[in-house]
Amino acid sequence: MNEIWTEKYRPRDLDEVIGQKHTAERLKAYVSSGNMPHLLLTGPPGTGKTTCALALARGLFGDEWKGNFIELNASDERGIDVVRGKIKEFARTAPLGKADFKIIFMDEADALTNEAQAALRRTMERYSKACRFILSCNYSSKIIDPIQSRCAVFRFSPLSKEDLEGYLRRIVEKEGVKIDDDALEGLVHVARGDMRRAVNSLQVAASLGKQVTMEVVFQTTGLAKPEEVMRMLEAALGGNFTGARDMLDEIMITYGLSGQDIIKQIHSSFFSLSIADPEKVMLMDKTGEIEFRIVEGSNERIQLEALLAYLVMVGGGKR
Repeated sequence: MNEIWTEKYRPRDLDEVIGQKHTAERLKAYVSSGNMPHLLLTGPPGTGKTTCALALARGLFGDEWKGNFIELNASDERGIDVVRGKIKEFARTAPLGKADFKIIFMDEADALTNEAQAALRRTMERYSKACRFILSCNYSSKIIDPIQSRCAVFRFSPLSKEDLEGYLRRIVEKEGVKIDDDALEGLVHVARGDMRRAVNSLQVAASLGKQVTMEVVFQTTGLAKPEEVMRMLEAALGGNFTGARDMLDEIMITYGLSGQDIIKQIHSSFFSLSIADPEKVMLMDKTGEIEFRIVEGSNERIQLEALLAYLVMVGGGKR
């Protein structure tokens, strides 16, 4: 297990892309025509943006794709110097082989400063005949309008449960890993539509033993079992504050969770509580306030216990 599975099993062709069928079909049209505009790929992490960019380059350039493709990460080099330096240097050189243009792929482009984006816009205009840009980001709202208007926008959605399960099963079969059905469901729950997180979590869990179980999945992913979080919330709503506080201690110690980690799971669990919508609204409002306090540096234990105390009050002290 000396390879990173996210790279080992990354689709190499647009036909192999998982969960983004409509987007892949549109990109395949560019391959068929041998031409493409500047592209803006936007969506949550782990949904296939980088995979599609690499597969598109392979489809357009064939064996010469590495010479006509450069990948930069804007999070590492986010200032104007990278636009004036590396990007211009690559853009002004002629394509290799029979290619009509080269591709500059800039990952996490929403991390670029506004000044760098303004310089990038001008570079996109000046070298458009010899170079195409593919920008990838999580939040398209952070990309300035002049760049957005120059790009064809592709929006990626979180992957479905069926897509995640199917792909993970393929990896499990090829690697000879034994996994329980509930552990597979746990991986899908942990991933929340993020294929990269699902595959990485599977590899970590598989490295610990021959059998991947639900217990192993949650211990290696830094998340508590949803049912344990629910028991804690229900105990608080039932008026058992001391019991709920003890469960909070056990969850945080067993799974090594931070305050921000557990507040996210508590938020997700509210929708499954058997209480009326007005009470859920109150809890959501309070949870948002508690999460803000934790982010701003308040003591996370005190804030989480305050949230449990609020749950006791919402439940009226008894069920």
